[in-house]
Amino acid sequence: MSIKISFVLSTRNRLSFLKLTLNILIKGLKPDEEIVVVDGNSSDGTPKYLEELFKAGKIHQYISEADRNQAHGWNKAMLMARGIIIKKIIDDDVFDYHTIRKCADFMLANPEIDVVISNELNVSLSNCKQIGKSSRLKQFIDWKHNKADSFTFSDVHLLIRKSALSYIGLYNTNLVMMDWEYALRISFLRANIAYFTGYNALSVGHEQSVSANKNIKLVHQQGEKVRLQYNYAGDAAEISLWSKIKIYIGKILFSSNDKKENLTAKIDIPETYAYLYLKTEQINKNGVQEFITTWEQAEPLVKQKSLYY
Repeated sequence: MSIKISFVLSTRNRLSFLKLTLNILIKGLKPDEEIVVVDGNSSDGTPKYLEELFKAGKIHQYISEADRNQAHGWNKAMLMARGIIIKKIIDDDVFDYHTIRKCADFMLANPEIDVVISNELNVSLSNCKQIGKSSRLKQFIDWKHNKADSFTFSDVHLLIRKSALSYIGLYNTNLVMMDWEYALRISFLRANIAYFTGYNALSVGHEQSVSANKNIKLVHQQGEKVRLQYNYAGDAAEISLWSKIKIYIGKILFSSNDKKENLTAKIDIPETYAYLYLKTEQINKNGVQEFITTWEQAEPLVKQKSLYY
């Protein structure tokens, strides 16, 4: 049986989040799907946990070894993937697997599509009732209409055809904002992108998130070089909206807490994430879900702000 979707994860010392995310993914996994986990030599029990899952046949591939950086770990995961479609799963974010499978089915039915991206949801773990919505639909339309050479989007919401990696490539291991550069590269290379007006993921910001601890100065220094490389004129998301939100939330949490207290420890993580998974599913059920492949098809939808705001 061929593998339709490879769900790939790269993690390091985030066992509590990893267990929650994998438990949800494993419960609903289909026979034609696989789970691939790359662990960056964690010291919190993650290697043993992954070994147990692998021996039990609950995950299909895993390695535990030191990574040179975040991009290196994700690149290993994508290269290990055996599925037609690759879906990146971040251990502390929320994913709507029904919607992801809908996007994958669209790609399988339309083999010319290299990438599917979607509208975006975001939330702070400390204020889980305030779920924000955003969209890159207007930027997608401008790009499709050749008004822009490139545009940004969050790779949290990205599905990519593995065969397209030979054209698009992997993450740049020399950059902090690897996801931002990757989106610009995908669009600059004119990969065949389809836009989904639903939400296949919800990005969760908290003080332990990877993006919250990135060097802001280095982000902007590298960002200017990448912007020029891909002739990106800039818009409301000078870095990917996903990372921008996570960094902002993380910095606010840290700056308001002189002792750098672990605020996440005060939150009932399983209960909060159960709520967020339910809300993400409800938002999709109550929203408009369409696949957009041309600017003519998309332009009228921009006026319907309920689709993405």
